[in-house]
Amino acid sequence: MTSLRLATRESPLALWQTRHVADRLRAIHPGLRVELVPMTTRGDRILDRPLADIGGKGLFLKELEIAMLDGRADAAVHSFKDVPMWLEGPFRIAAVLERAEPFDALVSPRWPNLAALPVAARVGTSSLRRQAQVRALRPDVRLVDLRGNLQTRLGKLDAGEYDAIILAAAGLERLDLGQRIAQRLCPPDMLPAVAQGALAIEIRADDQATADLLAPLEHPPTRACVEAERAMNGRLGGSCHAAIAGFAEWVAERLHLRALVGHPGTGELVRAEASGNPAAPQALGESVAETLLSAGAERVLAAV
Repeated sequence: MTSLRLATRESPLALWQTRHVADRLRAIHPGLRVELVPMTTRGDRILDRPLADIGGKGLFLKELEIAMLDGRADAAVHSFKDVPMWLEGPFRIAAVLERAEPFDALVSPRWPNLAALPVAARVGTSSLRRQAQVRALRPDVRLVDLRGNLQTRLGKLDAGEYDAIILAAAGLERLDLGQRIAQRLCPPDMLPAVAQGALAIEIRADDQATADLLAPLEHPPTRACVEAERAMNGRLGGSCHAAIAGFAEWVAERLHLRALVGHPGTGELVRAEASGNPAAPQALGESVAETLLSAGAERVLAAV
């Protein structure tokens, strides 16, 4: 195989991520021709409604998957946090790259951190997960929906529509915008989205030639972490309609998973954590999910 076509969304961040993958592949496979196939997904086009109301994260994948099925692309590069728990159709994740910074970031031109925001400050985020955790920390602020690519969101902040917004730190760092970060929102105060900071490459399930090309990009420690997080989320039925957070990390040769379920309206949070065998990340994720359910997560999820 002398060429590879990578489908990607057209946002600057998605293009950066796909170019990063392309550069890695060219370095690993000298002579390989890697072509980007940019496209706009339905999730990118509909910006006037919350993602949960228009079909969820799968809207960022459909057009890219169709391109793979009809032969216009061989693989698709995704932010793993945007990939639904279950892929529809004949697809699989062929490679998970080493994770970048997984946490969220508060971006504000005036205020240095979440605690410093004035009463009733306007905080922009459409993520129910972020809303629930901010509500728990600062029940007085006003949470306002915020959609669009990273540049669009920053533009709205700079135009004065918000006092602060919350974004993934990895996206800001990848686009050399790390200087915009006022505060990194880290555990234990806030947990990130499942698989945040990791890149995933999706292929047709039967395309072994492409899988072989992508295999050197695989980072097993990251794969173990995100599999634990995604197993927890999957057991809880996680979707854009649920405020679920999870973060797994390696601690003394063990995999440690922290997770929570929250209510974006009240700020109620149900938390759980455990360590487990890195060779069985799915079992760890499902165990933490069961602990959450026993602690009342099902009631919180049903109330959202």
